[in-house]
Amino acid sequence: MVPGNLGGMTWSGYAFDPKHSLLVTNTNNIAAIARLIPREKYNDRSSHMEDGDYGDQLGAPYGLYRRFIQSPSDLPCSSPPWGYLTAVDMTEGKIRWQVPLGLMQDFGGTHAQIPGGSISLGGPIVTAGGLVFIAGTTDCFLRSFDVETGKELWKAQLPVCGNATPMTYRVSAAGKQYLVMAAGGHPKITEEKLGDSLVAFTLP
Repeated sequence: MVPGNLGGMTWSGYAFDPKHSLLVTNTNNIAAIARLIPREKYNDRSSHMEDGDYGDQLGAPYGLYRRFIQSPSDLPCSSPPWGYLTAVDMTEGKIRWQVPLGLMQDFGGTHAQIPGGSISLGGPIVTAGGLVFIAGTTDCFLRSFDVETGKELWKAQLPVCGNATPMTYRVSAAGKQYLVMAAGGHPKITEEKLGDSLVAFTLP
């Protein structure tokens, strides 16, 4: 199935900019195999031999098996870009802009040059100043984009990937604005390192 169970738009959520009436979200574009397994067969755990995820789906007559379709290089078999950052004009009901988000150049090893666009798990925020901040990609960067155009303005390497949503705050009305990102990696993405970092930046 395309998109797979990781999206299109994922559980990561979205951000809304009321000034420009834009909904900003990250989306994934990778194919997956999914099968429903009759309960009696599913309950025989010795049958869970295939590499992938199994879901109990308690109370249903079927269990679930799913896995992403990947090449021997670990890269997805569907055509890139595998991930986008997209802004939807909520007044017009149209996509205002869409740009590849992140890179998978070093995912699972070193590859020949590949187009931009990474799978991502972790949502965006939009500031009152018109900046979109998002991490979530497999190249472990926190990035900033112009909310009106989708142009990438800034990025910073994280110690491990940040599969969460950034947050921003001020201690006082006249104080500095901080941007904070939790970076821990993802235990189900075996190509990523795990960690336990909280990284903070100040906005000018």
